[in-house]
Amino acid sequence: MKRILTGLKPTGDLTLGNYIGAIRQMVSMQDEYDSFLFVADLHALTIYQDRLELNERIRKFIAMYIACGIDPEKNTIYIQSENEYIPAISYLLECTTTYGEASRMIQFKEKSKQNANFSVGLLTYPVLMAADILYCDCDYVPVGIDQKQHVELARNIAERFNSRYGETFILPEPLLSETGTKIFDLKNPTKKMSKSEENPSGVISLFDDLTSITNKIMKATTDSLNQVHYDLENQPGISNLLNIASSLTNISISELEEQFKGKGYGEFKKFVADITVKHLGEIQKRYEQIINSKMLDDVLNKGIKHSRQLAKEKYEFMKTKMGITRNDLKI
Repeated sequence: MKRILTGLKPTGDLTLGNYIGAIRQMVSMQDEYDSFLFVADLHALTIYQDRLELNERIRKFIAMYIACGIDPEKNTIYIQSENEYIPAISYLLECTTTYGEASRMIQFKEKSKQNANFSVGLLTYPVLMAADILYCDCDYVPVGIDQKQHVELARNIAERFNSRYGETFILPEPLLSETGTKIFDLKNPTKKMSKSEENPSGVISLFDDLTSITNKIMKATTDSLNQVHYDLENQPGISNLLNIASSLTNISISELEEQFKGKGYGEFKKFVADITVKHLGEIQKRYEQIINSKMLDDVLNKGIKHSRQLAKEKYEFMKTKMGITRNDLKI
């Protein structure tokens, strides 16, 4: 079975957009691949994080992913920083990576412009990402088009290491699979619903209380046409609500348009709010059971044991290839 790896950065908040657009696709892929899912907490440290908030989000995010359908029996789930061999592998890879390669990464160029006093970690984190990918010999990394560059860098680093020291790494492929429906901000339906958005009234968090979810949907921006019709250009707000309703009910948009033909926006919004509250309410129930149980630690303990063993073997193999070992290389 081919191996797939997904990293989860514990910053911002998990939104309805994340659930519909990404998490449900991960759930569908876990039956097809040997799946690795990790919390990329070391990547979060490239900019300052409040330690209490970061610590809380790490556990909350993993518990919520499991509540959304990620099966611990079908996934190796672990926290990146608990695997001490991954940063060690990253350093060895840094020594085979050029400054030009690291500095050309799009996110580095953008974020370094925003803050001239950027950390060295911001420059080297793509190499750490390569270590995340390469240590476990994963075949595929599901990414959006904006992250494809990171997988390409990992391939380049792996190819150079293999050429210089001998076959060591599988060359990973970016998996640009068909993404789920894109969900937009409820207040500004021309912008993607983002977990880092500063205006919370347009964003539905998976952790929002159910009354708040209803209120946000009922106050969502629409238009003056008073017609439930899918038209992203002229009716982006209603189109966004149609996408949410269709995704959560598996009812086609055309059927929803027919169902609400001649009915007002208020009635349609209430329908969307009710099905969203029902769906997320069930997820939140499972989340509360997981976050308050011993299960989460059991899952993470099992995952890090497997992850650490793979990384230790790869690290020792790399050291031998590079000549930094007590072992007699002539043997």
